Amino acid sequence: MVKYVAFLATVCFVGFVQPLLAQDVTLTSRDGSVEISGDLLGFDGQFYRVATKYGELTIDGSGVGCAGPGCPNLAAFVAELDLSGAPEIGRLLLPALIEAFAAKQQLKTERTNETEDRYYITLSQKSDGAPVARFFVQISSSSEGFADLLADQTDIVMSTREISPQERRLAQEAGMGDLTKRGRARILALDALVAIVSNQNPVNDISVSDLSEIYSGNLNNWQSLGPQAAEITPYLRDLETGSGAVALEKLRLQRDQGAASAIQFVSSNEALAGRVSVDPFGIGLVGRSNTLDTKILTLTGTCGRSLRATRRNVKTEDYPLTSPLFLYLPARRLPKIAREFLAYTRSPAAQFVIRRAGFVDQAPEEISLDFQGDRLANAISVAGEDVSVEAVREMVGQLRQMRRLTTSFRFEAGSVRLDAQSRSNVEQLSGALEAGIYDGKTLVFVGFSDGEGSAKANLEISRRRANAVKLAVQTAAETADFNQLDIGVLAYGEAMPMACDDTDWGRQVNRRVEVWIR
Repeated sequence: MVKYVAFLATVCFVGFVQPLLAQDVTLTSRDGSVEISGDLLGFDGQFYRVATKYGELTIDGSGVGCAGPGCPNLAAFVAELDLSGAPEIGRLLLPALIEAFAAKQQLKTERTNETEDRYYITLSQKSDGAPVARFFVQISSSSEGFADLLADQTDIVMSTREISPQERRLAQEAGMGDLTKRGRARILALDALVAIVSNQNPVNDISVSDLSEIYSGNLNNWQSLGPQAAEITPYLRDLETGSGAVALEKLRLQRDQGAASAIQFVSSNEALAGRVSVDPFGIGLVGRSNTLDTKILTLTGTCGRSLRATRRNVKTEDYPLTSPLFLYLPARRLPKIAREFLAYTRSPAAQFVIRRAGFVDQAPEEISLDFQGDRLANAISVAGEDVSVEAVREMVGQLRQMRRLTTSFRFEAGSVRLDAQSRSNVEQLSGALEAGIYDGKTLVFVGFSDGEGSAKANLEISRRRANAVKLAVQTAAETADFNQLDIGVLAYGEAMPMACDDTDWGRQVNRRVEVWIR
């Protein structure tokens, strides 16, 4: 009995499947007292994953012998990893990261294209050419990626959107765990939706409200936005893609509202940008990394404030149409080299690769107050109403002694829950604290609010939010030595707006917690 319990200590129940008729492996404990038979689902070089009559089990290979036609060749083991989903990740960014990772590991790579939408990259030893891993990539859409995961046809989902409630429920029912939990979802890189027009179009800026009106079919002539009188042709990614769904979500539109007859749906970002570039009356929403030869419109508001999709504005989410790129992982063990690759994607070297691929990395940057003239102008513009000039002067005096990190925190619309990018920032910042990167320094969580309601109430709300984010980061940084740094909180309420308060988008941009360092 003791031997049996010791053997089962190496077995993890990760979900349940229907018993399979085929039983192509038998795993036997070293002393022969315990046998488990089933269908081999995977082997990562260390652990077997087997479908048995007890459910799906993960078993430590060091404690068992394997017999049967499904047993892997341990001497010639090649780790395999399947990824499926969004082309925004799979076509350029992912292969760039795999090749950079392989170079760091002193491995060579070879890409094999099976079809237009499927390829694999083999990682091999430089000395003898022996393969050590293969990364299989299926390019489809975010929705198809989640469908492949539920069908157990992929290990990782590449997605331009967060998992839907239905997909989350189905994954839990399939024994894959809660894909919204920490460690199951991660942001690989950042992108942003930008409004583009042809270079022949005289319009240079547009409000998010007008974008929403265009894509809901309520605004259909350029005369409302500029000097020309011509019918607007809106372009959008197919609604089944992650990008199309994200665009509607960012514009606060339902799927049926986005199905206006005037919208031209396009299958890829590249095709969309190409269509807009030759259509003087067209407008499109596309990823910042896929604008091609088009004009990017600046987002404006009625109060005169404007925002561009610069790298820093996307990192801080000051730009309201940010769009993170996700990887989703089920609750099962991946091969060692796959785990090493995922760890690499968060390294400083990987952030450089992400930037070169045209996306926005997540490496924190420090910005001195001297380079924040627009923000100071905004602060001055609200002084004298609900915010006194003395309060603005005090804020500037305090912040001038510090530098702002691009690590910021915002909340989901109508919720006290941090949004996806901010939840990722909690992990990133807590990891930096655990690594001692900010030892000997002072970190200050600075809260801001929108201008709705009284200035006194907004000041208190911004303080509570700053304290909540500070607590979330400290709780996540379990091994950090907080005796080595100072952590504080400041709050300024509505004293430094980033956008106009007359829209939901503007108010959401203004409700934020920033991190400043000294």
